[in-house]
Amino acid sequence: MLVTTTYLEQTSPDQLRPAVEPAEPLQIVRAEEPSPEFSRFLYTAVGGPWSWTDKLGFTWNDWLIHITQEGRETWVAHHRGTPAGYAELQAAPSDGGTEVEIESFGLLPHAIGRGFGGHLLTRALTEAWRLHERWPALPPVSRVWLHTCTLDGPHARRNYERRGLVAYDTRTHEQADVPPPGPWPGSHTDTAAARRDHT
Repeated sequence: MLVTTTYLEQTSPDQLRPAVEPAEPLQIVRAEEPSPEFSRFLYTAVGGPWSWTDKLGFTWNDWLIHITQEGRETWVAHHRGTPAGYAELQAAPSDGGTEVEIESFGLLPHAIGRGFGGHLLTRALTEAWRLHERWPALPPVSRVWLHTCTLDGPHARRNYERRGLVAYDTRTHEQADVPPPGPWPGSHTDTAAARRDHT
């Protein structure tokens, strides 16, 4: 199947358009203690329904190296004590300053459709623009960017554009048509139906 990837960016913090506060409480905190187990949980729980597979083969040590890179931060949203989503930021110095990629972003299935995505993205963009303040060796941030593709959630790109990110490139490639892995093997079935069966 053909997969289209769109790259979006902000080149000034003034481009950020904050979302309205969600009706339900959402606490967003930085996960400052490196934990390969927690990082893998977030990656599979959020990305499993959307075919995130590139890190599924990571060992514990691979995850540790990944999450302790200079300029990498993980911001986690919690609703009533339960993880609801996360954003992973990665800084890279460039000729014009520091560029920050929002490398991973999304919500767990139970948190989708509750107004959390715009609020979490607002916070992620805000913290991306301030990242150099927490990493003194890095120059000021000059650009924040991310990418989304046609395998992602149907509202992902709209959320990005509503927060002021602007598309600057689009690429299409062929990818094998395989079912999304889900957060654990065999769990790509309808989790909403399963949840209804247990309530």
